[in-house]
Amino acid sequence: MHIVICPGIHPPHLTQEFVQGINATASHTYNFLIFPNHDYEVLSPVHLLQFLQAQLGNPQRRSPVVFIAFSAGVVGAVSSANTWQSLGGQVLALIAIDGWGVPLFGNFPLHRLSHDYFTHWSSVMLGSGSHNFYAEPAVDHLTLWRSPQSVSGYYVKDSQTLAYLTAAEFLIMLLEQYGEVKAVEEKLL
Repeated sequence: MHIVICPGIHPPHLTQEFVQGINATASHTYNFLIFPNHDYEVLSPVHLLQFLQAQLGNPQRRSPVVFIAFSAGVVGAVSSANTWQSLGGQVLALIAIDGWGVPLFGNFPLHRLSHDYFTHWSSVMLGSGSHNFYAEPAVDHLTLWRSPQSVSGYYVKDSQTLAYLTAAEFLIMLLEQYGEVKAVEEKLL
């Protein structure tokens, strides 16, 4: 499984802090494929697809992909994930972190993480999956990205609160779930 990180429009060191926060929380180190955020290219599905094809090659011959996108990066990631799938690639999930106002759509699982309850509530109307997260207490937008290991909140499944955990723990739970899906599929082949 390839985990593709689609950052927003912010200094690159914040993405490195995000990766460090996830890996510090996980029981093992994840290898992330990070799309370089050159200003507004994060909005462009064309640039992201070019990056994916340069890094991964033919979508039909690659292992499945999980997209993790933040803020403006969600815009490019949604279209790219759908196009990657239409080209024959397998998209296990798209995880949108604070993609407020961005409609989520696709023939694959979708998840939202939000920096507060209002963003969670108002974003769900634009599409989300059954497993989502919102910070409680609320944090500022960049804190959710920079320090997921220190942001606590609620794991919500089908509008029902299931657990209080950190954003990093929620993300790792999702990544492990999709890693298990891939392992089961490989055993079936």
